[in-house]
Amino acid sequence: MRIDVIFDTVCPWCYIGKHRFERALSLRPDVRAEVRWRPFLLNPEMPAAGLDRQIYLERKFGSTYRIQRIHGAAQQAGESDGIRFNFDAIKRTPNSINSHRLIHFAADSTRQAHLVEAIFEAYFVHGQDIGDVRVLGRVADSCGLPGAEVEDYLWSEAGVSAIETENARFHRLGVSGVPCYILDERYAVAGAQEPDMLARLLDIAQGAELETASR
Repeated sequence: MRIDVIFDTVCPWCYIGKHRFERALSLRPDVRAEVRWRPFLLNPEMPAAGLDRQIYLERKFGSTYRIQRIHGAAQQAGESDGIRFNFDAIKRTPNSINSHRLIHFAADSTRQAHLVEAIFEAYFVHGQDIGDVRVLGRVADSCGLPGAEVEDYLWSEAGVSAIETENARFHRLGVSGVPCYILDERYAVAGAQEPDMLARLLDIAQGAELETASR
C-alpha cells in the first residue's frame, strides 16, 4: 500500500500526526506500507532567513492569549503522544523549504522517517533553526546521512523546483490543511487523526486492494 503523508516541518500537528500515524500502522502489522513524505509549504512567502518567532506569531494569530491557547492545545495533545513541545525555545520561524529538500534528498534511504522525526525534534523540542543549512547538516549526520554532502546539496539550488512543484500540485488537488494522508491515491483524510481512525482507513484501503486483486 502506498501512503503519501503531506505535511510541513513547521506544523506542530504534523509532528503529532506522525506519531499517531505510526501507532496506527502498529495496530495493523499485516499492512505492508510504502510511506512517502511529501512537502506542503504553510508559509510559501516566508523569507529565506525566516522571521523572528514573536513577530511571526503576532502577524498570524494576533493576541498573546490566542497564541497561548494554540500552543497549549498542541502541548496537551503532544504529551499524550510522547512529544514534549518547547515553544519557548523557538526564536525564529524558519522557511521550511530546506528541511523538505533534505527529506527529498533522503527519499531513497531507509532513514527517511527517522530523519523526519529528527527534524521535528530539532525544531519543536530543541528550538533549532531548521532553515539553517548547518543545522540540517548536523541533523542529517545524526541520522547516519553524510552531513558534508547534505550541506553541499543544500547550499546549491538542487531540489528547490521539485519541492515547489510538489507543493503547488497538492494545493491544486485541494489539500488545504496538513497533515493529510492519501492511501493508494484513492482515499484521503486530513488532520492529526487518532490512531483508531487511521487504522480504519488502512482497513478500507486494504479491503479495496484485496477486492481488486481477486477480480
